Amino acid sequence: MRRQRGIALIGMLGLVGALAAVVPATAGESTGGRPPAGPQWTACPADVVVPPTVQAQVQCATVPVPLDYGDPDGTRIELMISRIASTKPEKRRGVLMFNPGGPGGTGLDQPGFLIGQGLPASVVDAYDLIGMDTRGVGHSTPMSCGFTATDAYWANIPPYAVDDADVIRQAAIAEEVATRCAANDPDGRLRHLTTANMARDLDRIRAALGETKASFYGASYGSALGAAYASMFPATTDRIVLDSNIGDTHLDRDGLRRFALGMEQTFPDFATWAAARHDSYGLGRTPQQVRRTYFAIAERLDRTPSPDGLTGPIFRYLTFAHLYGKMQYGNLARTWQAYLDPSQVPQPTTTETPSPTDNAFTVFLAVTCNDVAWPEDVDTYRRAVAEDRKRYPLFGAASANITPCAYWTHEPSEPPVAISAEGARNVLILQNRQDPVTPLAGGKLLREKFGQRARLVTANESGHGVYVLSGNACALNLTTSYLVHGTMPTTDRTCPRG
Repeated sequence: MRRQRGIALIGMLGLVGALAAVVPATAGESTGGRPPAGPQWTACPADVVVPPTVQAQVQCATVPVPLDYGDPDGTRIELMISRIASTKPEKRRGVLMFNPGGPGGTGLDQPGFLIGQGLPASVVDAYDLIGMDTRGVGHSTPMSCGFTATDAYWANIPPYAVDDADVIRQAAIAEEVATRCAANDPDGRLRHLTTANMARDLDRIRAALGETKASFYGASYGSALGAAYASMFPATTDRIVLDSNIGDTHLDRDGLRRFALGMEQTFPDFATWAAARHDSYGLGRTPQQVRRTYFAIAERLDRTPSPDGLTGPIFRYLTFAHLYGKMQYGNLARTWQAYLDPSQVPQPTTTETPSPTDNAFTVFLAVTCNDVAWPEDVDTYRRAVAEDRKRYPLFGAASANITPCAYWTHEPSEPPVAISAEGARNVLILQNRQDPVTPLAGGKLLREKFGQRARLVTANESGHGVYVLSGNACALNLTTSYLVHGTMPTTDRTCPRG
């Protein structure tokens, strides 16, 4: 899961090598080992693209961390971090670390991206803004399962299962994916990609920056990482903002199935938008007609894929992904228009090339499968797909479908991080009322688990991402006030639209 500008899955085939040593993920733990040296800041790689207004300010550096925190003096890997330093020392509070989601999303450019979206100057003045590629991602000692652009498993959400036979077919694909990841990981490095280890990495970065505490903003999966970080390191975390929430410190089967709930709750916003523009797009004069158009296109593509290879499952996934933000509604409506008249769709050309999402998808799978045990029997998924196809007809037969986690080589090396309600009241939870991937239920779950440590701000908006991205003035002001002045709402708040 990625923020709005991108679309950012999931028994065993037998152990490959020894499992990682168990490292309890407990509140207040120390990352131990040798203290990291201070970062040496240089120019960032050319593919770290940020707005021209901050291009000259962005610097990058690497921080070494243990591959295995059970052996802190053993093999090291590198994390690349970025920095946009505060230029107002009299206003500077410390560092604010960012995670854009995934797991597997690159984050070196996130501070610059958010500045380009309107991150308030008071926040930029108060903090050195720290982006990063988390372990295994991009410029941080990357890891790969070797996926190609033409692989059948094409997204971090399993494809919509039109019928029971589709679940069986998907099980074979999921098993092949898990087998390929194991074959491309002879040294067993993938088993060390976990949310707990990424939280430990955050504390190593804090120490490398010479800070006694660090603040954190995480969106989508970043909310899970931030929840783990605040729970494991309550003494060294400062102000924590968790935006668009999974509902725990990991993505499990229940969290994945909530994607279908999110689509059901968010789709009416697009349907209303499209109905008001029927004369332009011809998708239906009422939201109900737009919904029927969705099913008509999907079911026709189930029977007969389009000339460019679009199938019903892919069409459903594209629709789901375009609900991340209202700015994508026009592109989605135009896509629907094209598939209302399949003769206008061009023939594709494909080659067997490395997938541009290989690295991101590899990390997504590894973290998701390593964090928690997933059911291993196909019948569990067959029953869930049948249930969710009826309960959430738009997308339920996708998010309930079987994933490579059912066949993952490694068992979890430690329990998922337990959310700790002990500690300072320093966790601000942000949530849109309609969110296609992390519905409001996730924000409420996280609020309940953190207890009095947290406050929940619910914005009456649609899309994935609240702070800066949603355009909600109330949520923007509350979050900025907290980050800059430490002013936490005294109670949970609901922000009106706009």
